[in-house]
Amino acid sequence: MGENVERRIIKGLFTVPLKDIILVIVGLKGEAHGYEILKELEKLAIGLWKPSHSNLYTILNKMVEEGLLEPREEYRGRVRRVKYSLTERGLDYLKTSNELALRVLYTSINYHEALKKKLERMGERKVMDRETVIEYLELLKKIRDILDEEIRTIEAELSAGN
Repeated sequence: MGENVERRIIKGLFTVPLKDIILVIVGLKGEAHGYEILKELEKLAIGLWKPSHSNLYTILNKMVEEGLLEPREEYRGRVRRVKYSLTERGLDYLKTSNELALRVLYTSINYHEALKKKLERMGERKVMDRETVIEYLELLKKIRDILDEEIRTIEAELSAGN
């Protein structure tokens, strides 16, 4: 698999939950400025991808508006830096998001193990048989149900916090 394909895959894995990953980074560090967050994201993506500076700061500003992060300005000489820390709301969101991520990860691991075994049994055949497609569909429905439940929980918690 070429580096370009790997880069697209890694980018896809990180662009969807980028807000959650940023919350984890800030939560673990206690406080972090944009460049630190960018470097951590690059490490997590094994150097194959990182968001642009403008994209990252747009996301950080939105997270401040949502009350998930609190900015604090600091100056080194004339250079202004903004450090971000979790708000109480950000910490609550992170806890819920982390629980969801662990549940999805567990389901995903089970799915990938089952698929791996199925592909090994299929051997040289190129097309998945109907039984495999049906099993895959059922697994996707279970994942959807877990996600729907967690989305309702998070939305209720965020609504209660307003």
